[in-house]
Amino acid sequence: MSTIQIDRLLETAIKQRASDLHLTVGKRPTLRVKGTLVELNTKVLEPPDTISLMKSVAPERAQNELQENNGADFGFAYGTEARFRVSIFRQKGNVAMVLRRIPSQLLTFEQIGLPSMIDELCRRPRGLFLVTGPTGSGKTTTLAAMINFINTTLYRHIITVEDPIEYYHPHGKSIVNQREVGADVPSFAEALKRALRQDPDVILVGEMRDLETIEAAVRAAETGHLVFGTLHTTGASGTITRIIDAFPTEQQAQIRVQLSTSLMAVLSQQLMPLADGKGMVAAYEFMVVTPAISNLIRENKSFRIDSAIQTGKKFGMQLLDDHLWSLYTKEVIAPAEAVDKSKNPGDMVERIHAAGGKVGRTELDTPEDPMPN
Repeated sequence: MSTIQIDRLLETAIKQRASDLHLTVGKRPTLRVKGTLVELNTKVLEPPDTISLMKSVAPERAQNELQENNGADFGFAYGTEARFRVSIFRQKGNVAMVLRRIPSQLLTFEQIGLPSMIDELCRRPRGLFLVTGPTGSGKTTTLAAMINFINTTLYRHIITVEDPIEYYHPHGKSIVNQREVGADVPSFAEALKRALRQDPDVILVGEMRDLETIEAAVRAAETGHLVFGTLHTTGASGTITRIIDAFPTEQQAQIRVQLSTSLMAVLSQQLMPLADGKGMVAAYEFMVVTPAISNLIRENKSFRIDSAIQTGKKFGMQLLDDHLWSLYTKEVIAPAEAVDKSKNPGDMVERIHAAGGKVGRTELDTPEDPMPN
């Protein structure tokens, strides 16, 4: 395969509004469109095809990393139409690639459907704002919208640390310096340590994946910076537990105190297809740290955070399952999606059945006669 064909594949991915393009030996090129895999009508890929496709987009640094570590990540711009975040790896000795499409257009809070309180939080001078959710839940898009809001409305110095850089931010009212792990700086933790000497107002940490990075992010928030970070957790209370559990037992009381004063908000999101199949919608859990929630974090009572979120509706707070329920009752999403994405699937099934609905998936329904004669 030549580079012309990688161009054709990328153009098809953009035209079909695919989120991902999968290239692996023994399978035709495959797109993920609205959450579903769709094979393209081309030849089945052979080992030389995936190698030449990889070489046509991967920088030398990533090719060397593939040789040494059997995998690499990088990003590249495809004209002005889109950027792609690429993961190249080996499987069964062959090269495979997954290319995630990053739309070049930055979305507004309204377009994404974010809680209205977000713009006030983005104006704050300090604190830790966490955006969480599984891979592919739209965390990057949400964070890019927040950075874009600050960049276009406020005079700030913004430093982002990403692996790789996904959305490009031109300088607006703010200065935006974007650092790519592997190309501009060796690690997230190192970038955060350096960032504090670079006069930042806002720091975005693409991934808080280890203890050193979490510690550095909390410290940056404590020392008077607005810090955005992501974690692969579901729900606000689960996020707090995950951060505290990352620390050795003897440090956990201290990190609880630090979090109780520095954590500002947690936005946890899930992305799912619309019931009519014509796009995607996000469901959110949103927690703003009030004095009451701050006390619960400090006193190690995170199990009571969910009820505090329910009583915090005036701050725009909501539980994930309540938002899923609202999307289901408005017929925006299918009942099976509400169950799949909920924190308490059993409760959601009961709620749907009590309202006279059906979860139209056999594995979620109880068969009348489970055992054949």
